[in-house]
Amino acid sequence: MVSTKSPPGFRITEGNRFPNCVVPVATAVPAFVGYTPKAEYRGKSYLDKPTKITSLMEFQAFFMLDDPAAPADPARQYSPEYYLVAQKEKPAAGEYLPIDGQYHSILPDQNTIYHLYNSVRLFYQNGGDAAYIVSVGPYGPASGKPMADPAANVVNPNVRLEDLKRGLASLSAEQEPTMYVFPEATLLTPAENGTLMQSALMQAEEMGTVVCLFDIIGGASPDPVLYTTDIQNFRNSCGNAGLKYGVSYYPFIGTSVMQGADIDFTNLFGGDTKQLALLLNPPAAPNPAAAAIIAKIESPGVPAMSNSQLQAALLVASPLYRQIVTQVLNLANVLPPSGAIAGVYSVNDSGSGVWNAPANTGIGGATSLPIRLSDSEQENLNLDALSGKSVNAIRFFNGLGILIWGARTLDGNSQDWRYVAVRRTMIFIEQSVKLAARSYVFEPNNQNTWRAIGSMIGSFLTDLWKQGGLQGASAADAFTVSVGLGSTMTKDDLLNGYMNISVQVAVARPAEFLVISIRQQQQTRS
Repeated sequence: MVSTKSPPGFRITEGNRFPNCVVPVATAVPAFVGYTPKAEYRGKSYLDKPTKITSLMEFQAFFMLDDPAAPADPARQYSPEYYLVAQKEKPAAGEYLPIDGQYHSILPDQNTIYHLYNSVRLFYQNGGDAAYIVSVGPYGPASGKPMADPAANVVNPNVRLEDLKRGLASLSAEQEPTMYVFPEATLLTPAENGTLMQSALMQAEEMGTVVCLFDIIGGASPDPVLYTTDIQNFRNSCGNAGLKYGVSYYPFIGTSVMQGADIDFTNLFGGDTKQLALLLNPPAAPNPAAAAIIAKIESPGVPAMSNSQLQAALLVASPLYRQIVTQVLNLANVLPPSGAIAGVYSVNDSGSGVWNAPANTGIGGATSLPIRLSDSEQENLNLDALSGKSVNAIRFFNGLGILIWGARTLDGNSQDWRYVAVRRTMIFIEQSVKLAARSYVFEPNNQNTWRAIGSMIGSFLTDLWKQGGLQGASAADAFTVSVGLGSTMTKDDLLNGYMNISVQVAVARPAEFLVISIRQQQQTRS
């Protein structure tokens, strides 16, 4: 026998002293699905492709125009169009403005209303970080006319159910997003919106990695009395499957996202300055200064003034024009809350942990609410006796401002899954443990492997308990991890290659109702 000997000297052999560990997964990564002016970067198309961004600047690089077409200035990215329509009497609904003794409703061209861009701006204004964007198409053409009914909900025919469902389906291969957001879903018809919500909930239930943030049709301009009809329509249309993965908020929020530079005369009457001139320079009350500026808009001189210069001059020349722009901005700034809520989730998770309820928290950029709900009115939103579907209220409180005042999933009847924090914490635990356990695939199914896995998961859950994510006086009260023959596996499981791991956790639940008892006590000493 010939033996091979190593030469004299030193040899170093490295060994692993520490077991594998559970790396916590991200918990607040929304996926926005909707329409953008473009979906291209450096010649590559990103249409219908989930694209990860980490800032508003990245969003603008991929999805906003580099040099918007005239007459808009380069800074303008989103240009909704509005009309002032004379009414025979004071409008019972919608925004309006009295001009020369006659009421004028401020009505949008429905085809020009989109919400994705401003929702992403709200997301980052509220502390958002990483997000996925799925652009399902560019903006469609304007109709060239205002919507007919001031009391009707805006329905944009350019926003199509098949586009949003296609964007939703593209996310089925993405594991990182933890929230689905559809800012433009409320621009669908109620029936189409219901179909989209049901599809999103079914996909969320199949994947087990995301929750869906829903806005409610009618939340932009609710009737003070009949708003409950909008809530009931929402509950009827969202279906009954996957409710524990759905979260809804009501109403819309008035914001400061769009500023004065985002609206000018090109947003009025489809850019037809002749109609604007009839209001600003009427024969009964002529305004020569305003007329001169409108003439420069229609016939630019050399050198031509920019739109921003003409806008500034017109604001100075006509107090009525200032009123019109202010009212239009107020209307354009009423947005669905889902984008802002996604940002609040992100700050909540990074500062307090996913197990903390994302409620009793302010919303950055929120300046007003279209309806102020009372305690009794919120009670009907919090839980419906018939459907059991909960809707989270956004409310105004004196001295505190606008707060998220609800932390429930749609599955309000479930003792296990009624709270958003519980649902999202369980997703966090499940996915973190699942990904960590992959390193043990094809390892020997024996005592050594079972002990290593149990130790790894136990260490992760102990850290979670110490941070307050699990409840219990001790770690033993907060969770148990079981793996092994006789406890989670049988001999048949071993023969068939199955390793069963059982993890039980006591997730912390929010204190939703605080009961304070105060009694009057008699004087004990004279």
